[in-house]
Amino acid sequence: MPSLRLGNRDLPFRRSPLVMGVLNVTPDSFSDGGKFVAHKAAIEHAHAMVAAGADIIDIGGESTRPGSDPVPAPDELARVLPVIEALVRGGEGRPRLPVPISIDTRKPEVATVALDAGCTMVNDVTAARDPRMVDVLRTRPHVPIVLMHMLGEPKTMQVEPRYEDAAAEVAAELAMRAAGLEATGIARERIVLDPGIGFGKRLHDNLEILNQIEALRALGYPVLVGASRKSFIGTLVAGPAARTPAPAPARLYGSLAVAAWCHAHRVEMVRVHDVRETVELFKLLDAIEDPSPHRPKG
Repeated sequence: MPSLRLGNRDLPFRRSPLVMGVLNVTPDSFSDGGKFVAHKAAIEHAHAMVAAGADIIDIGGESTRPGSDPVPAPDELARVLPVIEALVRGGEGRPRLPVPISIDTRKPEVATVALDAGCTMVNDVTAARDPRMVDVLRTRPHVPIVLMHMLGEPKTMQVEPRYEDAAAEVAAELAMRAAGLEATGIARERIVLDPGIGFGKRLHDNLEILNQIEALRALGYPVLVGASRKSFIGTLVAGPAARTPAPAPARLYGSLAVAAWCHAHRVEMVRVHDVRETVELFKLLDAIEDPSPHRPKG
């Protein structure tokens, strides 16, 4: 079975998507509003997500929600580094985290320090546009990279985004970015593609990309979908008469619907806030698809 190599670990792909748990150590996250800025709270939440079934923890110190401003690299590192070190080595009364840690950053200087501290994956919302990020990856042959599609920058990405065919254009752009990395010597098996749901996309664009997720999978790279609690779900949940999307906590069932769609279409990874609920969903779907392990013995 194919797998993803993270440092000295192999994480096998399986029937259901691998679950990447989101750990935002930012004061302005759209989904949790700074709930895990305090290091102890962040560490406890990471361990709770692993106990709930997370396969990877993705730590981010810069919000890239629509309209957000960039965070200086020293500030981003001040947020993430103590948490990474405590999770890798053990700290705040907790043992070391037993699953791999990904660093969610677009800054090569942040990625460098995070990888040196023990992270084994980079999740880059700019799809490694910065050539210095490519240089970081070239010196670390066992670090996979998530290339995410984003139209423009977080500050302006939702200002009238336009596509003729969102699914095809996103797939083409990511294919080009992946080919560019391979041309520099980065192995194909290290590359994961993320269509960037909610990053410079309208409601219809997000739905079209999900509807045609097979177009992205057909490129032959593992695919990660991060739709958890996104505003397009809130818009659909709230309904056409609502002036604003439903708040993030009300988007759970919509997020699970997207996770179920990803399961049905054999997407390799999902990035989620609600780990326990997603893992339970996948357990049931796996059991329905293959009930044989649950057949009575004798």
